[in-house]
Amino acid sequence: MQSIRSEGGRADKQLGSLLWHRGLRYRRKSQLPGKPDLVFPSAKVVVFVDGDFWHGRYLEERIARGDFKRNAEYWISKLRRTIERDQRYTIELEKAGWRVIRVWESDFQRVPAAIVEEIAQLVTKSGGERNTSSFKS
Repeated sequence: MQSIRSEGGRADKQLGSLLWHRGLRYRRKSQLPGKPDLVFPSAKVVVFVDGDFWHGRYLEERIARGDFKRNAEYWISKLRRTIERDQRYTIELEKAGWRVIRVWESDFQRVPAAIVEEIAQLVTKSGGERNTSSFKS
């Protein structure tokens, strides 16, 4: 587990690329709690792209189905701690004045345009800068 780095996955890179092409500028590296995938400092918006398995989506349903065959106690405990940690970071960031957006990876893969639009609206409404010079006419 120590060798797993928080470099981001394919989905958050695709999301970042789509937002960049919309003219929205963000940072990838920050000292903020939870290491958000995308940070829009001027709008005070952060985006996390959470993998369904690693961040415990449908955890209770998976437990009920018996999806965890090996080391069930370990994995269930680990995923519950991850869920609690994600909630803690969200609260901490919100208390500091940040708007927190959490996107499930599978939702982004299913409807990327809707998610990009939702983030773009929130960032621009919150005072985020748009760089329109990157658009090609």
